[in-house]
Formats: sequence, C-alpha cells, structure tokens
Amino acid sequence: MSNQYYLMSQLPAIDCDSKSLPITEQYFRDLCSRFLDQKSLTILENLSLEPSRDETKTGSAFLDKWNEKERCLRLALAQIRAVKMKKEFGVLPGSCTADILQAARTAVGMDSPLAAEEFLNQYRMQTLDSMQPIDNFSIDAVFAYGLRLMLCQRMKKFDKEIGITSYRKIYDEILGETT
Repeated sequence: MSNQYYLMSQLPAIDCDSKSLPITEQYFRDLCSRFLDQKSLTILENLSLEPSRDETKTGSAFLDKWNEKERCLRLALAQIRAVKMKKEFGVLPGSCTADILQAARTAVGMDSPLAAEEFLNQYRMQTLDSMQPIDNFSIDAVFAYGLRLMLCQRMKKFDKEIGITSYRKIYDEILGETT
C-alpha cells in the first residue's frame, strides 16, 4: 500500500482538454514497474480499452466491472448498427443497463463520427468517474488512472482534417474515381 501511495503521488493530474498530456502511457507503465508487485504488474500489462469478447477475469474486480460496462457498450453499439442495417444480432447481456443503451443510441444517432466518438469518450470518462475507488491510493486507483490516460491518448489521435482526407480517399476508391 505504501508503494502505491508513492506511485500515485508522483502521477500528474490528467486533463483531456489540454493541448498535450503531462505523461505518456509508456512512462506511466515504467513508473508502475518500480512500485507495484508482480501480480499488479501482470494485470496492468493487460490493461486495455478493448475488453475481450468473452468474460475473461482480469484478476481485479474493478477492471472486471469496467470491462463488463465497456463490453456492453460495444455490444449495444453493434446491435443498434445491425438493426439499422436490417441484420440479425443476438441478445444483449442482462448487464447492459438503460444508461449504456441510451448512450449507444445517442452516439449512433449523431451525424458526425467525430462527434459520436467524443460523446462516447465523455460517457466513458463519466463511467470511470462513477467507478472511481474511494481510496485514491489503492491498486484500483492506479488502474483507473491508466484507463483515463489511455482514453485521453486515444482522443488526442483524432484529427478532423486527417479524417476528412481519409474519408474522401476511401469514398473515391469505392466509387472507382482513383487509380
């Protein structure tokens, strides 16, 4: 526990709205390797924004809960998109709550893919905030910090101009207007 206190006290606050993040994911992982035990490091190595399709246990109840919520969100998005395309889709797990379904419906209903991604990122951040451990120096707080950092880094990769250029290129290739 004292090691986690030293670790968490060294981590800077993360603001996704700032121009750049004060820490990289690699630096975060390197710092964690100096303070965490091997079991926690193994769990941290598998930390991802994309949970497995099956309900594989991570070794952390906090991460298992996060993965279940993220899995439900992804399945709800897939189901709504499938219905729009008039395709079959299986039944959603019972753990898919009304707020997850509403977030998925809102995102799919948006005209701009970038706006939908920004909305989903905000929803994920709010979900993470609602799950934030009471003890800010627990191993779950370390995992929550890692997820928050990964979410912010993901959103920093989106660039409107690059997206438009890529869209036009793909669209032209589909129409056969490029060689």
